[in-house]
Amino acid sequence: MDFKDKIIQFSKRVQSMKDQIQTEEATKTALIMPFFQMLGYDVFNPMEFVPEYTADVGIKKGEKIDYAIFLDGELSILLEAKAVTEDLEKHGSQLFRYFATLPARFGILTNGIIYKFYTDLDAPNKMDDRPFLEFNLLDIKDNLIPEIRKFERNTYNCDTILTSATELKYTSEMKKILSEEMANPSDEFVRFLLKDIYPGLKTQTVIDRFKDTASKAFHQFVTDILNDRFKAIIGSPVASDTAATSESETPDSEPISKITTTIEELEAFAIVKSLLKDIVAPSRIFYRDTESYFGILLDDNRYKWICRVAIGKVQTNLFIQDENKQAVRYPLESIDDIYNFKPQLIEAVQRYLKE
Repeated sequence: MDFKDKIIQFSKRVQSMKDQIQTEEATKTALIMPFFQMLGYDVFNPMEFVPEYTADVGIKKGEKIDYAIFLDGELSILLEAKAVTEDLEKHGSQLFRYFATLPARFGILTNGIIYKFYTDLDAPNKMDDRPFLEFNLLDIKDNLIPEIRKFERNTYNCDTILTSATELKYTSEMKKILSEEMANPSDEFVRFLLKDIYPGLKTQTVIDRFKDTASKAFHQFVTDILNDRFKAIIGSPVASDTAATSESETPDSEPISKITTTIEELEAFAIVKSLLKDIVAPSRIFYRDTESYFGILLDDNRYKWICRVAIGKVQTNLFIQDENKQAVRYPLESIDDIYNFKPQLIEAVQRYLKE
């Protein structure tokens, strides 16, 4: 089993157990220790994986950090653990204090689901305010798996990790900024976009007027890139023209639409096409986006909808037709959960193929 498969398998374990775990000790035993065991550490060897390690902090003596990891006899990693129910945002200061007094090069803060990796890129012997690596075990991005693997016991190399940490940290921060600008463009970002396309003065009134346009342009830009990639991979059309226009459109006007096709919706489309590729040609599967849901159809026929994805602020749901052509709702933790409904999706599309 390769490392990616191990991570995926462990992610499923965490998903199945997280709701039954309430305390910090249970989190350590059921989630955190098995995670480091998966990485190859001997979690039962007190010479390597030391629980309740003493860290004297200033005038405070006998302060203890949850775990200290020793490699080749040297203190290398400090690990501060919290209960799975805890929000990590309010716990970084404790690890910060320990890091300043001990020779470890890396600090990890975790609640068994979210892991935050810190070092001292900004100032020597002073833990950075922000992690250089952060991931959620229930939603691991493929590009982060090689970075996590660098912390495997048998491949761990401090210098190698530090070399990539700087780029990883700033790449992550830039992605956050881009995400924020996409959702809520700043004045500076809108002014930058207008620099070569709007000849008049960029007054605050003008900036405010173009903010919504800037957000839509950013979303469409990302969507177009993803569309091109999906078409290259899957090799079929991804949308009907009717999906992108609203009822208020007229022959002499520009299309006016309140619909924004999101990255998650396109991911759902790609997953469904991949699950059904052995049942029906990918070129026969289309999507139509609406204001209330994202529909996936056979032959671009709205009467032959296979499933619908509704992404809400609180809950994301997948709807699949049953044998009576009634919509059955399946709550999703993440878009990747669609993979769990392959049999239902196959049954839905096969009913149309028999007609």
